[in-house]
Amino acid sequence: MWVVPVSHSLTRPQPCCSQPPGPPCASPSPHGPLTRDGPQKRSFPHSCSTLGRKIATLHDSFTSKSLKEHIFPPLMDMLIFFNFFKAPFLVDLKKPELKIPHTANFYIQAEPGVILGIWHTVPSCRGEDAKGKSRCWYEAALRDGNPIIVYLHGSAQHRAASHRLELVKVLSDGGFHVLSVDYRGFGDSTGKPTEEGLTADAICVYEWTKARSGTTPVCLWGHSLGTGVATNAAKVLEEKGFPVDAIILEAPFTNVWVATINYPLLKIYRKLPGFLHEVMDALRRDKIVFPNDENVKFLSSPLLIIHGENDKTVPLECGKKLYEIAHNAYRNKERVKMVIFPPGFQHNFLCKSPILLKTVRDFLSQQWA
Repeated sequence: MWVVPVSHSLTRPQPCCSQPPGPPCASPSPHGPLTRDGPQKRSFPHSCSTLGRKIATLHDSFTSKSLKEHIFPPLMDMLIFFNFFKAPFLVDLKKPELKIPHTANFYIQAEPGVILGIWHTVPSCRGEDAKGKSRCWYEAALRDGNPIIVYLHGSAQHRAASHRLELVKVLSDGGFHVLSVDYRGFGDSTGKPTEEGLTADAICVYEWTKARSGTTPVCLWGHSLGTGVATNAAKVLEEKGFPVDAIILEAPFTNVWVATINYPLLKIYRKLPGFLHEVMDALRRDKIVFPNDENVKFLSSPLLIIHGENDKTVPLECGKKLYEIAHNAYRNKERVKMVIFPPGFQHNFLCKSPILLKTVRDFLSQQWA
């Protein structure tokens, strides 16, 4: 189903074979006869120039190898995950109540050595009930029948980022439980981010939630980088015979290669000879793909794609292309829907749209009826 847009230099080493000009010297010079004007200019000995060329070649080879094997992979990790940027910086993630009401902080172990920090925000309608309650109360509340969203954020920052809090508040006001997850290496979660690791984190949190929610449906919501995490996790669960209850992809890309080409910080380097080739090789070596375009071909869960018309970080064409692939692959076409939001919300602020909540509620109500 298609929904139309709504209105509203390091130089080469030089052989040091010439002495600085100076007065004539009585002693013979190994660098050629001396004149009144200093050493006579002459070509370098063959052995010296050959050595220089070898040094230069080794330097170039080392530099190229360093770029390919030592610089590009960690650079790509930094640009894709950006988890070292932990803004806002002066936030105690153990005290979510300072940032958002009726929210509890807790941790779960995804695997040995990996502890994930999570905020659980209950629906606003249960805000009064939540005051002063323990973590056990929050966990039990997952069975109250209100739908649950596991929120998988994009790159950089953590679960207390302002635009993420704004979305959580909108969803909470709309009657949703929201579990805001910081993947390994983000926020106060331990470990180092990898595509495989982030996928494992999402599966862990989803299964943890399903084990405590009874018959209450649980939706995976991924934003930007989180869309790749969401479809990776959904595909794994589908293959295990446990398709997720629903998936919402906000500002999705088709795969990380396309996303990288459009990445704002890399656009100025795209014309450098061989740069994009090195970037793609680095992503392959690090096994960073996030293939949304391949994953959706294997899904059967209700799928809602939402994208801003003037998104400059992940262009709208990426979302449209992904919708087309999913719509063609799904047997039940009614399970796939895309909504395009009008200009003004950029990449991070669809939460400001007055129709976001209704769009989400209507889609899930129809699918879960």
